[in-house]
Amino acid sequence: MKPLIAGSVLLVLGMCSPAAWSAPITFNTALPVYEGGYVLREQFIFMKNADDPTPAKRDMEVTGLVSVLGYGVNRNFALFGMLPYFDKRLDMSMGGQDLTRRQSGVGDLTLLGRYTAYEYNAPGRTFRIAPFLGVKAPTGEDNARDGLGRLPPPVQPGSGSWDALGGAVLTYQTLVFQIDSQVSYKANREANGFQTGNVLQIDGSLQYRLWPRNLGVGVPAFLYGVLEANLVHAARDRVDGANNLNSGGTTLFLSPGVQYVTRKWIAEAGVQIPVIQHLNGTALKNDYALTAGFRINF
Repeated sequence: MKPLIAGSVLLVLGMCSPAAWSAPITFNTALPVYEGGYVLREQFIFMKNADDPTPAKRDMEVTGLVSVLGYGVNRNFALFGMLPYFDKRLDMSMGGQDLTRRQSGVGDLTLLGRYTAYEYNAPGRTFRIAPFLGVKAPTGEDNARDGLGRLPPPVQPGSGSWDALGGAVLTYQTLVFQIDSQVSYKANREANGFQTGNVLQIDGSLQYRLWPRNLGVGVPAFLYGVLEANLVHAARDRVDGANNLNSGGTTLFLSPGVQYVTRKWIAEAGVQIPVIQHLNGTALKNDYALTAGFRINF
């Protein structure tokens, strides 16, 4: 079982400044954080995985609040720190008895740097390419237990492992619409005899200005419609050095959403829906994920 948003480490890092612009909801953007400025993002996430092909009738729900702080070191380089809080619940049937495994707590801290390697500006538009590199530290609890023993890894708030992630994001922005695309890879390491499969993710996002239709002097805010696609391929997990044949696979998500954008803050909401799922063995399938949050530039 994997979180519905496999790139949750990256989805909260789509930030820009000093004026707020539209940006992807589920992944990064190449637009800058201005030098010496900060961006705060808070995002509520609810994920449900309940499409279980086994008699266990597994039903997993994850509620999370993800806090992100970005800092513009200079006009090309920005640093980000992300810390989530999770409430994870797994309901299942075993031996004719209904069981619930549950745990809440702070998750793993991710630190990431993003550098604008290419920039082209013209009247009313900009094009940028920004690679990024980061590390995930095992700050969340990874040995939580209940009356049945040690909780399974998907229910633990943390992973217990030091993991690396990297990739690149491309952004093309005009006064009417914005297109973002990202390729990312997360290399997970082993902890407590368990290693989550590495994740390759390819993302795309279109943000289109719905209101106002025509720009005028002193327009204070904008409403954008957002449509995103996320292609996620996860390798099989490893348990005590052996592949778990009932884990990993490939999923394509479509993610419609809306954003209300002002000069200093953004409010947004979206839903992530799997349209294609090719998972291995009896891996628990994803149902949907809901996201809602805001960004503030200061």
